Amino acid sequence: MELVQNMLYGLQVAVQPVNLFYCFIGVFTGTLIGVLPGLGPTGTMSLLLPITFHISPVGAIIMLAGIYYGAQYGGSITAILANIPGEASSVTTCLDGYQMARKGKAGIALGVSTIGSFVAGTLSIVGLMFLAYPLAKAALKFGPPEYFSLMCMGLVILTFLTQGSMLKSLMMALLGLLVGLVGLDPFTASPRFALGFKELMDGVGIVPLVMGLFGISEVLLNIEDSIKRDIYKTELTGLFASLKASLEAKWAIVRGTIIGFFSGILPGGGAVLSSFVSYALEKKFSRHPEKFGTGVIEGVAAPESANNAAAQSCLIPLLSLGIPPNVVMAVLYGGLLIHGIQPGPFLVKDHPDVFWGLVMSMYLGNVMLLILNLPLIGIWTKILKVPYTILFPLILFFCLIGVYTVNNSVFDIYLMVIFGFAGYLMRKFGFEPAPLAMAYVLSPILESSFRQSLSLSGGSFAVFFSRPISVVCMGLVVALLAFQVITTTISHKKLKIARGTGEG
Repeated sequence: MELVQNMLYGLQVAVQPVNLFYCFIGVFTGTLIGVLPGLGPTGTMSLLLPITFHISPVGAIIMLAGIYYGAQYGGSITAILANIPGEASSVTTCLDGYQMARKGKAGIALGVSTIGSFVAGTLSIVGLMFLAYPLAKAALKFGPPEYFSLMCMGLVILTFLTQGSMLKSLMMALLGLLVGLVGLDPFTASPRFALGFKELMDGVGIVPLVMGLFGISEVLLNIEDSIKRDIYKTELTGLFASLKASLEAKWAIVRGTIIGFFSGILPGGGAVLSSFVSYALEKKFSRHPEKFGTGVIEGVAAPESANNAAAQSCLIPLLSLGIPPNVVMAVLYGGLLIHGIQPGPFLVKDHPDVFWGLVMSMYLGNVMLLILNLPLIGIWTKILKVPYTILFPLILFFCLIGVYTVNNSVFDIYLMVIFGFAGYLMRKFGFEPAPLAMAYVLSPILESSFRQSLSLSGGSFAVFFSRPISVVCMGLVVALLAFQVITTTISHKKLKIARGTGEG
């Protein structure tokens, strides 16, 4: 009964005209960004963070969340029609979606991806409503040691699952923690690492950091790596016949939804990981795995359902525990903090309008996306033809204007440019910026939890290994790091043996 009352309250908040408008802006922008490969939801959310200063907290969070799950819808359009993943999570959709387009079944592929995304998103929201509240209640029993251990676990899992070297990811995470320490010490109010700049006394701002790392660097990378965009010309017929195809692929949608939901909850998981896992699992379940990659409907339905389910379930650890499971949620975390809202166990109690309004707006947003994506596919394909020579100067312009308007500070522009070039160089040399951003966002809570824990224990580190939840989390951290060291050592030995054999 209480759940029904909360849902009705959330619906009242979500259907307010101004919140409906922000929901529409969010999902529309997300779809557009998904269609245009290059920037992605992280960069877009970073660009729009300054705008949210001037609107209500509820409207701001509704809009930012809409950009993320809306981008998952849009990414499938380019994957199917142009064989270009608009989003990283749409890479697997290219494999069968584009082949279906070549066979004249683009309409069916696009329709199934939209319907599967809608079903997965809706079911994921239901799971969010049932799991977030109990998790928040359980989190009330957490003390500083539990929070420190949980966040350490989240960072290590994120670095473990990122592409490339885990050592490089750990280095980025440590760098992010150091950046988060810039400013005044929260306990003694003495300046740290400010290098004499009074603008850094309040710390490095999240807006210039994320806009530089994910906005400017993305522009620089795409300028040097032009993408050939040959859209496959095919009639978008049979669009509504895709309903029949969706029924045929119903179990693929169900399996993709389940994988995506639980993958989104895990730190370091999210839409990208879930789409790869669901595609691989669907291939295992198929009676004709050899047909995957030639244009089978399950190869579209499963990953598209998974990435949309994950895009919405990843809000569970953010809202209930105050822990962002991926870098996109780290940006959303920053958006909440900007409005003076602390995500975590007290969010439901202290800001029920934000929590329940966001949850119910996500359902309305999925309905909007269903309406937007089915009839407007032709328009999205025309937008896909916008030249990069026009698109990227506009992105840079919005970056400059956006970061300046936060504090009316030219210093923030310099910071953004520095982080932009740093992010560009990181990616060129195989360093992922995501762990840096995640660690930066978590560093204040990580530091305060660590210092409070040591104060409670009289300076003894045993406090992290004497409480059940903390022991499990720290045990997992140690196990993952040990596993990485062992596997790296073995691979180096094999490489030496192979070289020795070759020389012999």
